[in-house]
Amino acid sequence: MNFLRVTRPEVTLSFLGKIARINWVLVILLTALALVGSIMLYSASGGHFEPYSSRHGTRFLIALGLMLVLALVDIRIWMTLAYPVYLFSVLLLVGVEWFGETAMGATRWLDIGPIRLQPSEIMKLALVLGLARYLHAHGELTKLRHLIVPILMIGIPFALILRQPDLGTGVLVAGLGLGMVYLAGLSWWIILVGAGFAGIGLPLFLMFGLQEYQWRRIRTFLNPEDDPLGSGYHILQSKIALGSGGADGKGFLKGSQSHLNFLPEKQTDFIFTMIGEEFGFFGSVLVLGLYLMVLGVGMYVAIRCRSSFGRMMAGGVTITFGLYVIVNVGMVTGLLPVVGVPLPLISYGGTVVLMVMAGFGLVMNAHIHRDSVLPTGKTLIL
Repeated sequence: MNFLRVTRPEVTLSFLGKIARINWVLVILLTALALVGSIMLYSASGGHFEPYSSRHGTRFLIALGLMLVLALVDIRIWMTLAYPVYLFSVLLLVGVEWFGETAMGATRWLDIGPIRLQPSEIMKLALVLGLARYLHAHGELTKLRHLIVPILMIGIPFALILRQPDLGTGVLVAGLGLGMVYLAGLSWWIILVGAGFAGIGLPLFLMFGLQEYQWRRIRTFLNPEDDPLGSGYHILQSKIALGSGGADGKGFLKGSQSHLNFLPEKQTDFIFTMIGEEFGFFGSVLVLGLYLMVLGVGMYVAIRCRSSFGRMMAGGVTITFGLYVIVNVGMVTGLLPVVGVPLPLISYGGTVVLMVMAGFGLVMNAHIHRDSVLPTGKTLIL
């Protein structure tokens, strides 16, 4: 399977030509999601802009500026930087092993002067760039040996992230990588062989790869009523809040579960529950519709790109964004275990907003340079 290739003459773009090619539909959709986030964070703080809403808006505007800057960089520069960025991100993950800061039982951050970085978030974009470069050179993956490098590129950060431990981000990284490999084009026999190995490896991973707290999350997911005041509290309160919202919700600032502090992490991981409680089923569907439109625009950009690197870069970022939404919404509705994944551009948190918008800077870059012809560079890649 591969994206549709569109043949057009290459266009040399000036700075103003690049500005003219900015996809304003994508900018409007992302801004709409951030606005929803600011509104819900205003509600989460009891009808006050501080401490969440104003900071969220400021961070988004800064990230929007970063997105536009990244979009205007020549796509050949991103192709050149792809492997160095990936290797640097792996080194940051290794640095977490040795120098990482621990909080709430997990070691996921690096303090560099006044800046606190979460390398696993950076790795999502680095993996997109690295795999896009490799897949651009090799095209469709028709032989097993073509999978060795992608599996290593996915497996190394996956293993390092699991050691932090951060199962949620690890699953996102693995899902992103496998999604990009699939979109690059796989023979059906390779897919069947991979499914066989997955069928063997998954039980082994569940038996020997999960820690006790991760097993506890799975047991809670299967039966949260076993410990309603302990490990099952989060998901039970989330379901109560979602159910109480009904079709049209209780009204803005009138969510009882959230404003009476029964709903935990309402400004971060469980903010979609607040949307369901205050704006009901229709409000929730509207927000999911915005996400679906962003995903549609992202994939449309990927299809329109002339180069495989641009297609894989735009497709990879779009897959990452979609996985964020699927995991978060599945988590708060009880369809997936609680793994601590925020709702992109709506949940409070500066690192995720910055990385999501940087990712869409790459999508916008692929859109602006959609007619660029890039060398495969196979002699430089195995």
